[in-house]
Amino acid sequence: MILEEKTIKENNTIEEINQENEANKTGQKNSFKQNLNFIVKEIVELVVVTLILLIIVRQGFIEARYIPSESMVPTLKINDRLIVEKVSKNLRLLRFKLPITRKDIIVFYPPPDGNRGKDLHYDPLSVFARWTGLPFLPQDDAYIKRVIGLPGEVIEIKSGEGVYVNGELLIEPFTKEPPNYDCTDLSHIEVYRRQGKSGKIIVPKGHLFVMGDNRNRSQDSHVWGFLDEKRVIGRAAVIIWRPLTENTATHQLKS
Repeated sequence: MILEEKTIKENNTIEEINQENEANKTGQKNSFKQNLNFIVKEIVELVVVTLILLIIVRQGFIEARYIPSESMVPTLKINDRLIVEKVSKNLRLLRFKLPITRKDIIVFYPPPDGNRGKDLHYDPLSVFARWTGLPFLPQDDAYIKRVIGLPGEVIEIKSGEGVYVNGELLIEPFTKEPPNYDCTDLSHIEVYRRQGKSGKIIVPKGHLFVMGDNRNRSQDSHVWGFLDEKRVIGRAAVIIWRPLTENTATHQLKS
């Protein structure tokens, strides 16, 4: 009788130990799932917050750009990295009087006539790419040029001389060389010539006439016409990096 009771107690003890082990295993599994869920949640929250901050900074304040061509030589060289400020643009949208001025260097999305017929894409991925600027996403082309003509002004470009605004020759020490072409009539601008337009080159309301400082190596308004101000991304403010061979580090872009 005593042996039977002892055996029963031992069996009960073994069963309790097994149950406790199973409970521990279940608890460990649940704990692992909870920890995994917590980590995933933290990562998702971190990514979301980072993207929100990135969009706020990029759309509201500044973004970085690099120079892919020689159209702005000698002011800007290929592979220069610069900061584009957007505060003034956003304040203009809020009706503050901070107009774009002549000789500002601006970054903008080119019109289709100036970009092989390609225009901005508005599918969700393209919009998200513009908002964030993430390098692994497809990005729309952007140009950088100098503002030459403002709304209502008459533009004339004379070979070997330079640019005239309202009949006065602009003093432009920042250009590489004088233009080797004439552009004194709308018919001299390729896009308007195709449309059969002619007459004085008068900048329309809400538009700009922009040119590269490397006048003879720049596809700009003298080829594809006026730039809608709505396409302006921002104003180039500071060069933050230039190849060491240029013996320069940080430059303030001056008008």
